[in-house]
Amino acid sequence: MIAEFETTAPADAVTVCKDFVVEAPAETVWAALRDVGALHTHLTRGFVTHTEMDGQDRIVTFANGMVARERIVEIDEAARRVRYRVVEAEILRFHRASAQVFPLEDGRSRFVWTAELAPPEAGAMVSDMMDDGVAAMQRTLGDGR
Repeated sequence: MIAEFETTAPADAVTVCKDFVVEAPAETVWAALRDVGALHTHLTRGFVTHTEMDGQDRIVTFANGMVARERIVEIDEAARRVRYRVVEAEILRFHRASAQVFPLEDGRSRFVWTAELAPPEAGAMVSDMMDDGVAAMQRTLGDGR
């Protein structure tokens, strides 16, 4: 499955990265992230309104009405990282992403969410959606210490 993730991005692909702190321990954040079929209840309530698993794919419905089929490529327990690709969405021709959790010394977590996508015109919209996702994660996980 990793070979599928590591395909070459098109020349016009853009990268969007969100690097932020969550007020919860890494174990709590990782438990929510790794539960890939429950984004709407455990990780991003309000941003994702429904998640349904279909084999290794998840069908994600966003609050703005957009629906995407995402293929889960890897759940790496040791790295606390999930890699996935959008394989079906109206606005994207290419997409791959990773989300990773790092523990901070003060008991909070650093979350790094990166997406590569094409066409580049979709970059601003995806960045805005990811900002909404970040806010939803921070609300959903709250102060989990």
